[in-house]
Amino acid sequence: MAGISEILENNKKWVSSRNAEDPEFFHRLANGQKPKYLFIGCSDSRVPASGITGTGPGEMFVHRNIANLVVHSDMNLLSVLQYAVEVLGVQDIMVCGHYGCGGVAAAAANKQYGLIDNWLVNIRDVIRLHETEYLRLSNETERMRRLVELNVIEQVRNLAKTNIIQNAMRGDNPPRLHGLVYDIADGVLKDLEVDGNDVIKKMEHIYATEAANARHDDDASSYEGPQHDPADLPLAGGPNEEQAKAKKTAKAS
Repeated sequence: MAGISEILENNKKWVSSRNAEDPEFFHRLANGQKPKYLFIGCSDSRVPASGITGTGPGEMFVHRNIANLVVHSDMNLLSVLQYAVEVLGVQDIMVCGHYGCGGVAAAAANKQYGLIDNWLVNIRDVIRLHETEYLRLSNETERMRRLVELNVIEQVRNLAKTNIIQNAMRGDNPPRLHGLVYDIADGVLKDLEVDGNDVIKKMEHIYATEAANARHDDDASSYEGPQHDPADLPLAGGPNEEQAKAKKTAKAS
């Protein structure tokens, strides 16, 4: 317990100060959550989601991973996204990267790091998509800062490609998508003004999808798979097995 004794002590102080400010604070939180925002950020310890956004408990749903990626095979991210959109009804979804991101820098380096290399391929895909702009920047610092921004832009676009967001956009109160970058050097958030819907509008023939209609009972008549006579499928070793074999032989002749 010695390693987290400071954490536990800080928690006691925090609870005490919260109760002093608002005796009903924890009671309200215990009754449920209704956050306005979903924050998809980097796992970097220098980028505290609530701290840099000035939000308190209950105001923001949070998902974090290395380099704030939106990967379409990531069940964790997709589960968070679906719950936030379809159950919690969040109004704004933010992908937040940060300058000086170690994941982005590792993806840009020509080195292997182990298991994480497979995750970093997603950032290398961003480099491939924006290779011309990326290579034009000769200054390494500027190049890395721009790659952080390009990565955020592509992750917002990846959000727009999901069926979760596409279905939500057809609703009465669709969520807004945002791309932000946090500068650790000065603490300022920068809005990249990404239009996530632009992906669907310009690439509708590739990415746009619609939910399939419910299957009706009369649709069964359209089945074109193999058809079997139940008599042709006897139980192995059953008393009618020889009769079934004879029937199949007669059909063949």
